[in-house]
Amino acid sequence: MDVSIFEVVGPIMIGPSSSHTAGAAKLARIARNIVDEPFKKVRFGLHGSFAMTYKGHGTDRALVAGALGLYEDDEALAESFELAKQQGLSYEFYPIQLENVHENTVKMTFVLLDDREYEVIGSSIGGGQILITSINGFHTEFTAQYSTIIINHYDKKGIVSEVSAILANNRINIATMRLSRNARGEEAFCIIETDDVIPLHVKESIEELENILHVQLINVTPDL
Repeated sequence: MDVSIFEVVGPIMIGPSSSHTAGAAKLARIARNIVDEPFKKVRFGLHGSFAMTYKGHGTDRALVAGALGLYEDDEALAESFELAKQQGLSYEFYPIQLENVHENTVKMTFVLLDDREYEVIGSSIGGGQILITSINGFHTEFTAQYSTIIINHYDKKGIVSEVSAILANNRINIATMRLSRNARGEEAFCIIETDDVIPLHVKESIEELENILHVQLINVTPDL
């Protein structure tokens, strides 16, 4: 079995826990990137171990830090509550029971400036690694270990082939692709992880396709 040294010693981080601190910060930071709109409040629903130990492990401060865009190794993580106050970001924590999820799971509800809400659910699965499992009620499964395209679109024929063609024409190799919809012909999500960094012009080309609602890029860099 191949095991990375980073899975053994854990990530570069501000402690005390790779799962409850570093993983929590990364979860909220990736969720912030997914939302990709200004927000004024975040509600954190804590499940399982997160709900029981979040204060002692600094999970609360880590989640707020991630929502502010701080990385796991940023020394300012411990001051996240004060930074949030300075930036006018409000937050709250509450216990929640979720089904069929990892014990270190959080439901993050971002309240946008116009009071719309954006929901992201994710888990910290150990060693600072994460898994995003839901976006606005759509089942997803990506780790933020690869550059990722998140496409919100109407469920119409031909969209997947059109997106795949754009990626192929730009020599971008697809690592994984997952589709999720709640009903035929209505809104759907397509999550594509790639082996390559995705240029902005690729995002713009996808946005020009018919039936595309929103496209978001999360490019993995060495410090992500």
